Amino acid sequence: MKISTATFGAGCFWCTEACFSELIGVISVKSGFTGGHTEKPTYEQVCSGATGHAEVAQIIFDSEKLSFQDLLKVFWFIHDPTQLNRQGNDIGTHYRSAIFYHDAQQEKQALAFKEMLNSQEVWEAPVVTEITRFTEFHPAESYHDDYLKNNPNNMYCQAVVRPKLDKFRQVFTSSLK
Repeated sequence: MKISTATFGAGCFWCTEACFSELIGVISVKSGFTGGHTEKPTYEQVCSGATGHAEVAQIIFDSEKLSFQDLLKVFWFIHDPTQLNRQGNDIGTHYRSAIFYHDAQQEKQALAFKEMLNSQEVWEAPVVTEITRFTEFHPAESYHDDYLKNNPNNMYCQAVVRPKLDKFRQVFTSSLK
């Protein structure tokens, strides 16, 4: 087993965590924050927009079973990377599309993938995903863990998380645990 880490901001971390946690090769997914300037930010502080952090999912995976390139395919699929500082009705810099690379290889792959998406005009608008060096991860409060599983009747989960997860499952069927 070769343990690696990936950190993605794709809007609300509840959606991101729900999708990535179902992939073969993923060991764990933790919701949290990175890319800001406040030490140990809380969810409320991040949602205010004042900390500079993005909501992210930090993914620990076995790179012998799942490549970073495979994770990038999921990342680009599960959100709209053309929306600046938002995902649908979730608005603010903390919902930005971002890849926080952990090494030069991840940076190279992320930049190349973004360039390919833009050159092939996969979306009508250009991809605005931020690709930034990872610095520090701040775990979100524990009530965010497995949010969909623990809060299936929550209206946001029913209206946003569940439909996104269902769409993801349809496309990535062969990659699921």
